[in-house]
Amino acid sequence: MTMLGPVMTDVEGTSLSTEDKQLLNQPLVGGVILFSRNFESATQLQQLVNDIKLLRDTPLLVAVDHEGGRVQRFKDPFTKIPALRNLGDTYNQQPQQAIKYARTFGWLTAIELLSFNIDFSFTPVLDIDYGLSQVIGDRAFHNDPNVITKLAAAYIDGLHQAGMSSTGKHFPGHGGVEADSHIDIPIDGRSFDTIRDHDMLPFTELIPDKLDAIMPAHVIYEKVVKQPAGFSNYWLKTMLRKTLKFEGVIFSDDLDMKGASIISENYTDRAKAALNAGCDMVLVCNNRVAAIDVITNLKFNITKRSHQQLLKMRRENVHQYEWATLTQLDAWKQAIKVVAGYK
Repeated sequence: MTMLGPVMTDVEGTSLSTEDKQLLNQPLVGGVILFSRNFESATQLQQLVNDIKLLRDTPLLVAVDHEGGRVQRFKDPFTKIPALRNLGDTYNQQPQQAIKYARTFGWLTAIELLSFNIDFSFTPVLDIDYGLSQVIGDRAFHNDPNVITKLAAAYIDGLHQAGMSSTGKHFPGHGGVEADSHIDIPIDGRSFDTIRDHDMLPFTELIPDKLDAIMPAHVIYEKVVKQPAGFSNYWLKTMLRKTLKFEGVIFSDDLDMKGASIISENYTDRAKAALNAGCDMVLVCNNRVAAIDVITNLKFNITKRSHQQLLKMRRENVHQYEWATLTQLDAWKQAIKVVAGYK
């Protein structure tokens, strides 16, 4: 078995171009993230994913941002999943019902993606909605970290029941800054104690038996260290690995985001910095020139530990359904009724 590379990138359209195939066959590539532009129909998506999986002896990981609400890449026939904040609103009135629904949201999200052989979604968001960050907003379950923890635990149970791994984001918390790291360099001026006791709480509580992967934020917590969390030895190696004992995968956020630019204008330098800080895999998305630069110039050998952890992100085949079979299941029909109640 060949090793998965430490880079996740994207493809240009609804089918693999010659350039896509050449890029994805490079040893440094270990995964592909799909976007809305890669989706046209159920049949087309199935073919695209299968073509990606057949490219390499060790199949590439296939992922997507499919949280629900504003961040859902695939439309019909996929069920439209409401923003996770809807679960938080339900919790305020009916906490036990909200926890039950959270499990259903997670299961339905996962089982539909898995039916197309997509390994995982980068979900759930564990950030706190302080009312500051528009880029987080209703992607967050709630403004109370204890409620976030309860709802996220149930949501992850749903993912796991379907056979999908979880990815908590954005460690140690993106909700305390107004700036959007896609287009700005956010700086969080709060103390470490405040961040630890509030923003980190969902991560701390869920790491022992819920979180399979974590994505750090492109946010500078200036009273702690001067690098964004995703490029910081302190946040990744000291806090995540040593203090919190996290053993799963650490994915960088997209290195093409403005929040990563403070590290270097050079994308290979960004990738190297993130990997050296403790990331297992870095994302280079929506910038083919940058992806080629990284894959051509990065000198980095993925560790056996990282490779083994990445392999665990693959879909489990215990509940392997094709779409046509899935939509006949009573569990699926009941789940979409729950979701329909939020529309």
